[in-house]
Amino acid sequence: MKAKGFNTRAIHAGHEGFKPDSTSTPIYQSVAYPFEDAKEATEIFKGDKPGFTYGRWDNPTVQVFERRMAALENTESAIAAASGMAAIFLLSHHLLNPGDEVVSSNLVYGGTFGLFGTGLIKMGSKVVWVTDPGNLEAWEKAITPKTKFLFVETPSNPALFVADLPALSKLAKAHGLPLVVDNTIATPALQSPIDLGADMVVHSTTKYICGNASSLGGIICGKTEFIEGIRKNGIRYLGPSMAPLNAWLNLNGLETLSLRMEKHCSNAMAVATLLEKHPRVESVNYPGLASNPYNKMKEVNKMKGFSSLMSFVLKGNYDDATKFIDSVEVFEHATHLGTCKSIVTHPASTTHLAMGEVEMKKAGISPALVRFSVGIEDPEDLLNDITQALEK
Repeated sequence: MKAKGFNTRAIHAGHEGFKPDSTSTPIYQSVAYPFEDAKEATEIFKGDKPGFTYGRWDNPTVQVFERRMAALENTESAIAAASGMAAIFLLSHHLLNPGDEVVSSNLVYGGTFGLFGTGLIKMGSKVVWVTDPGNLEAWEKAITPKTKFLFVETPSNPALFVADLPALSKLAKAHGLPLVVDNTIATPALQSPIDLGADMVVHSTTKYICGNASSLGGIICGKTEFIEGIRKNGIRYLGPSMAPLNAWLNLNGLETLSLRMEKHCSNAMAVATLLEKHPRVESVNYPGLASNPYNKMKEVNKMKGFSSLMSFVLKGNYDDATKFIDSVEVFEHATHLGTCKSIVTHPASTTHLAMGEVEMKKAGISPALVRFSVGIEDPEDLLNDITQALEK
């Protein structure tokens, strides 16, 4: 199926040979699978015969989702997890031993920042942050003999940093290190990190892969030896496996991923263009705009678009931002992204509230900053909604 086009793979990959065949992959809501006899059980557990063992380790529905994601990310294999954070934890747990280090961009999702900054310490390893991730020399200086992998999220949430993946891959290979890319925001419909030289790809499938905010999930895509190493070790005794129902929901989401991402991108460009020209808006952060410093990375990373996440700062204060959010009618006020619905978030009063005013300022979170995850509604309705809310 790898030779087929993206949309064909998104609909068919992984289901080949599925028995009994069906138009929709069945949900195998079971934790165990009876064996014909003791001999077959031994063969399956040893890996000499294909089969399923226990729901925490493998499942027919989950397996189809894993194979489909591997096909879309151009990797040999994939392993699904209960969430995006569970996926990054499993990967880190597998690659790091006490005393080891990971070099990572500091412009990552808050959960990743917490795992690397706090969680790794509890495991006896640590992160070395690259605070200027657009500077290749900064990555070079951060690498030590203890470094086991490089990690970058691109585009990043919420800063929308876009890495030069070919250059970062070249650096990683020069040091004999794997490059791990969080491809959650772009998805394989817009960007292929493996084709640009990355070694592994992770996702929070909770976002665009699922596409409708109905299920949590995560996935790691990479070489078979690496993926099976996680399956035979970490996921067995740690247990953050993906539920069959969530795998099924993600499979349904993948069938329309390319179409949705194209619409997300076109709607986001329309919204960003409106905001950039509006007198009540101080600044807009969206890489799709020609004025954005990361716009040039579209060609470098061979991207089809910059997805739907963006932020903007109102000419005003905290109260103006909350008034704007309370005035929108089509945008849904929530702390999520990557769904068909357009979502608005005010970081200063929700996701970053616990940081306090001083730390928020350091992180570039203004009291008047608003974040959008632009959905796939009719663009005219989104633009009209933003315009009327800005007027209020």
